[in-house]
Amino acid sequence: MIEYELGELDLGEVRFAISPLNEVGLALRVFRDPGRYPQHLPWLRMTEAARAELDTEVLVALTNDQLWTPDFLHPLPASPLTRFADELAGVAALPPRLVRAKLLEVHDELPPVLSGRSDRVLRRVVRAVQDFWVGCFEPWWPRMRAVLEADVAHRGRVIAHRGLAAMFEDLSVRMRLVGNVVQVTTSSRLGYRRSTTGVGLTLVPSLFSRGGSTPITPEQPPQVMYAARGIGTLWMADQVAGPAPLADLIGPARSSLLALLDSPASSTELGVRLGVTASAVNQHLRALRAAGLLTSARHGRAVLYLRSELGDRLLRGG
Repeated sequence: MIEYELGELDLGEVRFAISPLNEVGLALRVFRDPGRYPQHLPWLRMTEAARAELDTEVLVALTNDQLWTPDFLHPLPASPLTRFADELAGVAALPPRLVRAKLLEVHDELPPVLSGRSDRVLRRVVRAVQDFWVGCFEPWWPRMRAVLEADVAHRGRVIAHRGLAAMFEDLSVRMRLVGNVVQVTTSSRLGYRRSTTGVGLTLVPSLFSRGGSTPITPEQPPQVMYAARGIGTLWMADQVAGPAPLADLIGPARSSLLALLDSPASSTELGVRLGVTASAVNQHLRALRAAGLLTSARHGRAVLYLRSELGDRLLRGG
């Protein structure tokens, strides 16, 4: 059992934050043992081509048979608006010896792919994690973040209406607040107790946690990663339809795309939201853009689409 002793029982001692890197780190469990995470099988199917190009050897080696991951993949997020690039830059700047020590906390004996020179191992790990993010997270991150932010808003309402203790009980069956001590039951023999005085306790919602996860060692800042609400709806297609007259004119798929594109989105994200392939979406996007109903701009490796002024007028008229 992990125990965090709160310095004071007030809202200032507990905070919520969202960590993109934490999601990538916990998703390595799905990567290694997908059978334990059936709710994410649609995501695995959609990312199959991208995952085939990843450094699978390193990504699998970052977990062990108990699905532990090194603490440096779960840094304390600064806020609900933490950026992946900033978090990964922090990992890249870590002393290689510290990274090696954290890997040894996961593995009694390092796998061959992680046992070379520490600086080279760190660079390869950072590159593999970066590629994992770009190929398997970035296109879907707006959708993922929306679920995580909705969870944080829900927890805030629970605290306001029922108090801190009720909020902790609602997080997970593995978690409870006893007096001023937050108790997290783990599936291993791992155990320690530390005070949160001066640093507080950070609660991090995750799409890839099944219960409650904590840092492996008490040296890490106090934080608990817990399963966010709404994961079951994450990969469901959006039921969005444009106005019926417009659907009769240009077709239901294209009218739905126009309705969705009031904010920038990529073809991959749009495919996920509509439950169709990215190639099918691209055909419709090209036609809509050629007709002047959409604008597009490149953002990193992705092309983002947005409804044009003409598209706005057509949607309103429809």
